[in-house]
Amino acid sequence: MRVGRFITLEGGEGSGKSTNLRYLQTLLQERQIDVVVTREPGGTELAEKIRRLLLEKHAECLTPEAELLLMFAARSQHIRHVILPALQRGQWVLCDRFTDSTFAYQGGGRGMDMHAIGWLEQTVQGDLQPDLTLLLDTPIEIGMRRAKHRGDLDRFESEQYHFFERVRQAFLQRAQQMPERYRIIDASLPLSEVQLRIKQAIDALCADGY
Repeated sequence: MRVGRFITLEGGEGSGKSTNLRYLQTLLQERQIDVVVTREPGGTELAEKIRRLLLEKHAECLTPEAELLLMFAARSQHIRHVILPALQRGQWVLCDRFTDSTFAYQGGGRGMDMHAIGWLEQTVQGDLQPDLTLLLDTPIEIGMRRAKHRGDLDRFESEQYHFFERVRQAFLQRAQQMPERYRIIDASLPLSEVQLRIKQAIDALCADGY
């Protein structure tokens, strides 16, 4: 039985995941919680190589099917070598993106079959699901403006407005379907307000048996 807690941060481009991931790590460490911070795609040597394949721009077009399978190939390595061992040791795992991003980007954004994604989810991760998912939601215009200020855009960040709107709506639909683990946070608010809401979500999770 796993005794650690599994927390994921989700959201579109420019939603502030990196900044708030660092805040959340500090918040947990201040509570004397042993936390492993990781990301998807990535988290292991092989998964990070797959990440580069997915994010870099190529002369050869990456098909939606190949993209989807690469996501789950990286996830399989990540789960077996990082996430499950940490949870079984009693550590908390804090992950920048997980399978909800696949439903949003490959399902919503690319239009892939949600049932096919669900089959891959069950095959690769079994009953493993986050205990808490923080969805940092922001209007597309704000998110893309923030992303462009970071520098060169990767393959996903270079997509068009309508792609990101489909991604956003897919995230919100997932949140509506699973309110027991999702917390939607308005990431267009001032950072102090965003982090207050994150803290409240962590307070509730800790009060629920930690």
